[in-house]
Amino acid sequence: MLTVRAPATSANLGSGFDVFGVALGRPADVVRVERAPETAITVTGAGSQYIPEDPAKNTVGAVADALDAPARIRIDKGVRPSSGLGSSASSAAAAAVALNELYDRGLSRRELVPIAAEGEALVSGEAHADNVAPSLLGGFTVVTDDGVTQIDASIPVVACLPDMAVSTRDAREVVPERAHMSDVVDTVGSAATLTIGMARNDPELVGRGMEDEIVTPERSALIDGYDRVREAAFEAGATGVTVSGAGPGVLATCYRSDRRAVAAAMVEAFDAVGVDSRAYQTVVGDGARLYTE
Repeated sequence: MLTVRAPATSANLGSGFDVFGVALGRPADVVRVERAPETAITVTGAGSQYIPEDPAKNTVGAVADALDAPARIRIDKGVRPSSGLGSSASSAAAAAVALNELYDRGLSRRELVPIAAEGEALVSGEAHADNVAPSLLGGFTVVTDDGVTQIDASIPVVACLPDMAVSTRDAREVVPERAHMSDVVDTVGSAATLTIGMARNDPELVGRGMEDEIVTPERSALIDGYDRVREAAFEAGATGVTVSGAGPGVLATCYRSDRRAVAAAMVEAFDAVGVDSRAYQTVVGDGARLYTE
């Protein structure tokens, strides 16, 4: 049996819609695989009751099919579905690493990115790689049509997950089809600033670079209490705040010394509007890890 732990992720980071992503130190999915004549999937853990075990409907089943690697697959969900923390991507990335090793396919982590992305098509309708790339490679990733650029980064973050759901499909429907040139210019500037910040491990630059006036305002409207949570996080020391992925998760960057205060402030702000939440005090960290049992 092979076991892989694959981290939660945060995509977009405000200014990098469908391009930027980071791996988070926690939470994570754990996937265990054994060879079998045909693929069978069992799911336990956070939100497992909402995840289909039919291989034809599960992201992991799509990965097993793409690798021609049937297996008994056990998924222990640490990343809740519809959280904005790359839940389906974590499972897909873990399965890709595990099955690649189990069947000795010999593919690199970068070569596994498009295979893991096939599973994402079951969730969003398209094979987006902005979550699977950081879950596989770790750090900060930039996904474009011609490949993936990766930077090892270690930025302290707080991922606050409210007890509500926002589907990826619904979140994509509110994305505007057009934008004013001034907003595009501002977003490009933010994206460049964020990238430099990741390269320098500078929470101030990364936080400034998360500003976005095109996609984030539309998606944040789907999250009850978002404006209040954002303000509370900044008051507690956050350097940047944005919607994590499709939401409803909210991501804040900060200095390590302020992480606990930022986490508490975000939870209290959600509580003030009647929404329970959980905050993960974590860091931009490593990609999927393989263990042999």
